Amino acid sequence: MASVESFSEPVYVYEKPVRLWHWVNALAIVALAVTGFLIAWPPVVTSGEASEHYLLGYIRFSHFSAGYVLAVGLIGRAYWALVGNRYARELFAPRVHDARWWQGLVDEVRWYLFLVEEPRKHAGHNPLAGLAMFLFYVLGSLFMIATGFALYGEGLGAGSWAANAFGWVISLLGGSQQVHSLHHLGMWYLVVFTLIHVYVAVREHHLSRQSVTTTMVDGWRVWKDDRP
Repeated sequence: MASVESFSEPVYVYEKPVRLWHWVNALAIVALAVTGFLIAWPPVVTSGEASEHYLLGYIRFSHFSAGYVLAVGLIGRAYWALVGNRYARELFAPRVHDARWWQGLVDEVRWYLFLVEEPRKHAGHNPLAGLAMFLFYVLGSLFMIATGFALYGEGLGAGSWAANAFGWVISLLGGSQQVHSLHHLGMWYLVVFTLIHVYVAVREHHLSRQSVTTTMVDGWRVWKDDRP
């Protein structure tokens, strides 16, 4: 558990590659959600020759491009978890083997439910936030990448790299239409998680005992009081 009861000075938590990934990834998710929605409910063009309109083509291109950014970014983030500081690993490795981590998780649940007056201090993710990021963001993103590239491979055609690498997803999940439906459902899953993530980050920045939102801007965790 990343408890910092002994710390009183600012702690450098998020290195530049982590912060860059965070904001680029956030933009990619927004682009994917907006273009994915438009692909599911395409805008109607009612005038002119069909050959003069390529709106949906541009939307699909933007969606595919943002998908590449999401996938490459996650690979890069996994690499940095191996070579970066200890806080860079928290996204992929919740400390479930540590009894203190579980106690911290219970404490955070009580804090979010307004059952305690103040939370503990944490340099990196608090246990509940770290677990949520792993279960909902990491695993959710992997699902969206796998299903997204499986559908992309259908468009590229048999023998393409995407069809070869992810074609098995179509068969595993019960066919193309089923994958389309699950991929679309996954979009709403990530949208809801993102909204909750933003709310909690803003809430914690104002109510907890350490900086939160500004830490992802400058990398430094700053304490708001001198109590343990």
